Amino acid sequence: MTNSITREIPASAHVIFDVLSNPERHVDTDASGMVQSVDKGERLKDVGDQFVMNMTKEDGDYKTENEVFAFVDGRVIGWKNLRNTTAGVEVGSKWLYELDPIDAENTKVTLTYDRSEIEDESVRAMSSKFDESFLEPSLAKLAEVLA
Repeated sequence: MTNSITREIPASAHVIFDVLSNPERHVDTDASGMVQSVDKGERLKDVGDQFVMNMTKEDGDYKTENEVFAFVDGRVIGWKNLRNTTAGVEVGSKWLYELDPIDAENTKVTLTYDRSEIEDESVRAMSSKFDESFLEPSLAKLAEVLA
């Protein structure tokens, strides 16, 4: 249960990675409007780093606790949404960005959303909307931020 999209972005992998590894910039790259701000977190530097985000959806505000599961400096970064701490619900979804430099100023970016580890049925049902059509605006927003 994964969805992936790829887009060429006119920026270096280093510049893109700099944005993605900073939880404070996640609101800038979120096209859904769900990410409101970082609640707790510093620049992501390694697998195991954690951060908390302030989020919103149609039924109210909430916080998510996240942990980096993939990290290759300048190339790969991914985090797992461990839980919705406000509702006390384990989540399990994963967001993964893979950066493949084309040249010094252009990068192929692949964004993958993996919901295969979500066990809670209500979370699984809500997460089904995160398909390719949901992911495309996220990479468009990333490209816009970097323009």
